[in-house]
Amino acid sequence: MMAASKPVEPQSGSGLPRWQLALLVGTPIVLGVGAVYLWNRSRSKGKQGKKNGERKTPEGSASPVQGQHGATNPELENMSPLDRAQSAKNRGNKYFKAGKYEQAIQCYTEAISLCPKEQKADLSTFYQNRAAAYEQQMKWTEVIQDCSQAVELNPCYVKALFRRAKALEKLDNKRECLEDVTAVCILEVFQNQQSMLLADKVLKQLGKEKAKEKYKNREPLMPSPQFIKSYFSSFTDDIISQPLQKGEKKDEDKDKEGEASEVTGSSGYLKAKQYMEEENYDKIISECTKEVESGGRYTAEALLLRATFYLLIGNATAAQPDLDRVINMENASVKLRANALIKRGSMYMQQQQPQHSTQDFNMAAEIDPRNADVYHHRGQLKILLDQVEEAVGDFDECIKLRPDSALAQAQKCFALYRQAYTGNNPSQVQKAMDGFEDVIRRFPKCAEGYALYAQALTDQQQFGKADEMYDKCIELEPDNATTYVHKGLLQLQWKQDLEMGLELISKAIEIDNKCDFAYETMGTIEVQRGNLDKAIDMFNKAINLAKSEMEMAHLYSLCDAAYAQTEVAKKYGLKPPTL
Repeated sequence: MMAASKPVEPQSGSGLPRWQLALLVGTPIVLGVGAVYLWNRSRSKGKQGKKNGERKTPEGSASPVQGQHGATNPELENMSPLDRAQSAKNRGNKYFKAGKYEQAIQCYTEAISLCPKEQKADLSTFYQNRAAAYEQQMKWTEVIQDCSQAVELNPCYVKALFRRAKALEKLDNKRECLEDVTAVCILEVFQNQQSMLLADKVLKQLGKEKAKEKYKNREPLMPSPQFIKSYFSSFTDDIISQPLQKGEKKDEDKDKEGEASEVTGSSGYLKAKQYMEEENYDKIISECTKEVESGGRYTAEALLLRATFYLLIGNATAAQPDLDRVINMENASVKLRANALIKRGSMYMQQQQPQHSTQDFNMAAEIDPRNADVYHHRGQLKILLDQVEEAVGDFDECIKLRPDSALAQAQKCFALYRQAYTGNNPSQVQKAMDGFEDVIRRFPKCAEGYALYAQALTDQQQFGKADEMYDKCIELEPDNATTYVHKGLLQLQWKQDLEMGLELISKAIEIDNKCDFAYETMGTIEVQRGNLDKAIDMFNKAINLAKSEMEMAHLYSLCDAAYAQTEVAKKYGLKPPTL
């Protein structure tokens, strides 16, 4: 587990954006830690061929059979109003193709005025064609007005909805743009790359804007004790999480018996350590502050412990100055400085600054080359950057320094598995699966080994065995809520057992009501069941628990996707397939 609360998704990872998962049944979903799946539903892909290119030409033949430009007045007089309107539209199409947009607009306007009002389909086409010409002139307000007329006449008019969505985006009206493009995605059964890309772009922008505002003003929230213990267990060389006699005493003081009890009275840091052991986490930051302000003997340790808890409550702004101070303390223990670099590097990765992150991990390896934690956490960073070979090298280094590091062994297997799976190399996949078997045989008490193996088994559709691995995890860590979520999702993919899946995810929330991953997953499933209001409620709960601005932005994207769908359902009666 990196110091980031949830892994960042690999930058080059393919697959659908997660907002779309909240709309679409039948595609593998990646949520939180590792790959987890909802079951597959077959969808027709036959329509895909034509839909990937954008059509900029107006609708209707440019070479009409009758009523061509130049027809004599008596001929026009003998034509019906609709034929005369079609003739005007066809002239407009010729001008459009020639790039003469002003003349095209005049012809389409004529077609609109000539067309009988009851001919709704034709009239909507004329409005949409005029909107296409206005689009070429970048007259976005006019585009929106004409597309709105077209949609009023023909509510499921994909071309008009998409053109209006693009114009709304140009005018920075993201909310209405999202509603239109959501309707388009549903009408096109998620087959058109262009509309999906626009939806993804707008959702990400909305998510970032909302998260930036909300995260700045959020109330810091302490995670669950289980999460905190799990976080600290990912470090083996972390002085601040070890009992006093193993870390805090300086060598020259080790023979002075009873020192700890003498200092406890005056040292804020030692009180903070005592609160750590008692799982009284809310008091740690204030006690560390007392140590720092008094310039006490454990100032460096207090700064690092305070920074760690600032990171845990999602306050990176407060954590960074403390980490910077420890890193720049020449007289501080190398172990402390390396640990601060690992945590700052992980923080940078969470903030999507991989270059700064890499620099910190490299500096940690330079100043403390025999620190297994550096290689373990840098290996995880490399996985997130899809640098699998370098990740394996780091895990090997960690294992060489700590042969009993079950976590590094399991994560090395997962890195090798992922490389083989994405590279479509069956013999290497099998080798990695054998590696997992070896890890759980040698380290039967390592829950992470079973969890990562279960994810690989799910990929391989070995659902029964994956389920057994999750049961082993639960046996070893009954209070790990995340495992219940993964097991719940497995029931959906394996047995299509919605009731059991939801029961397990509800159990996760019961165990840890601060498990944002459980609320997020529940929200995604509720969208797919068509329970949009409940889904939005779940996403909002996850938003309030998000541990980073980036995570919060992603959750807002899911929430906005669900909200847009409720609006589309009200306006057009459109709903995607539900479970």
